[in-house]
Amino acid sequence: MDIKADKLATIPLRHTPSQRLIRLKARRQRWLTAHLWLGLTLGFLLSIYGITGSILVFHAEIDEWLHTEMLTVQPPEHAEYRPLAEIFEVGRQAMPSTAKHTFATYPRNAEAAFKLNFAFPNAGAVERWLVAVDPYTARVTGKLLQGRSDNWQPNTFIGLMFELHYALLIPSEDISTVIVGISAALLIISTLTGLIVWWPLTGKWRQALTFKPGAGKVRFNYDLHKISGFYTLLVMVPVLFSGIYMVLPHNVVPVLELFSPVTYRYWFQSAAPKPDAPAIGMDEAVAIALKQYPTGRPHWIYGAPNPNQTYTVCQDGVDAPGSLLERRCTVIDRYSGKILDLDDPSLPTATAGEIFTHWQWPLHSGQAFGMTGRILVFLTGLACPTLFVTGFIRWRQKRRPKRHPS
Repeated sequence: MDIKADKLATIPLRHTPSQRLIRLKARRQRWLTAHLWLGLTLGFLLSIYGITGSILVFHAEIDEWLHTEMLTVQPPEHAEYRPLAEIFEVGRQAMPSTAKHTFATYPRNAEAAFKLNFAFPNAGAVERWLVAVDPYTARVTGKLLQGRSDNWQPNTFIGLMFELHYALLIPSEDISTVIVGISAALLIISTLTGLIVWWPLTGKWRQALTFKPGAGKVRFNYDLHKISGFYTLLVMVPVLFSGIYMVLPHNVVPVLELFSPVTYRYWFQSAAPKPDAPAIGMDEAVAIALKQYPTGRPHWIYGAPNPNQTYTVCQDGVDAPGSLLERRCTVIDRYSGKILDLDDPSLPTATAGEIFTHWQWPLHSGQAFGMTGRILVFLTGLACPTLFVTGFIRWRQKRRPKRHPS
């Protein structure tokens, strides 16, 4: 009797390699169906998010290029900024007395102007204005109407890119945030199902990771789709999730709190003021933040146009040994000047949830890893329309009836 043949005969058929491969392929076909329809229904939105996101990675540089005379300055030989209070006051004087200072952006380099954002009611709508100030002379270099609340279309190119990226130009914030958040969540699922479909069941890794030499148009399109998806996966998923966090924080934070406590800086409010107690200025808020983090360079300064709002000063370049991120944000009561919250992952009291949320914007923008991170996010954004177009072409190729010889 053939002992080897007898042993093979006792192996159940379901354990043979060929049967296992058949089952895996059948399972992958189900994932392929999910990946296909998610891609076809949401691929156009992914393309919008990707293209606008790539542009916004370099929004400051593009804005300065489009408005050079207004947003760039010539530093003097002995460059020294004028006092911040003077810069803010000059910008305020350039606006009507009813204007509220909502936001300010510190110059990103020696050739950039201070950017001060204001909002005020005019003819039944709220207008949003940008005032640029030369930090060396405290002179207004220009004003720009960014948009009106009764007009769905922003007046500037970068403003249009922001509205497309975060709200798809949908006027209602309640509707836009839900659509953007849910579509981003489904796109994460689409990305992960793409990984399952891509996974080489037969172990041909080289074939899965490279283009086939000398391939025709059909194969090249297929390879371009799978390779674009695989090599951008590690950037795509974090960027999509951070996008969900930024548009739907009230929904994401409670989920995170199931695992770790989280404080969200936008939820803090200034205490009710004492009678006749004036609010501190934005320049004083910056001074408080600089006292907390002397080595940090101010970047974003959130104003407090409403009585219960807080000032938030975000600084880059904070000397933080042992921490990969050098960005810190300080939340300040607008009346007392008391620090209400520190968005600082290096603090001993920082929870895992707070560290996780602190990483979201730097990951989304690529700022977490400097210029390398920004370029990776930029390239990943450009891959989004490539994935949609190649996926659509692949679907059409599959649907095309095969020609039989007559």
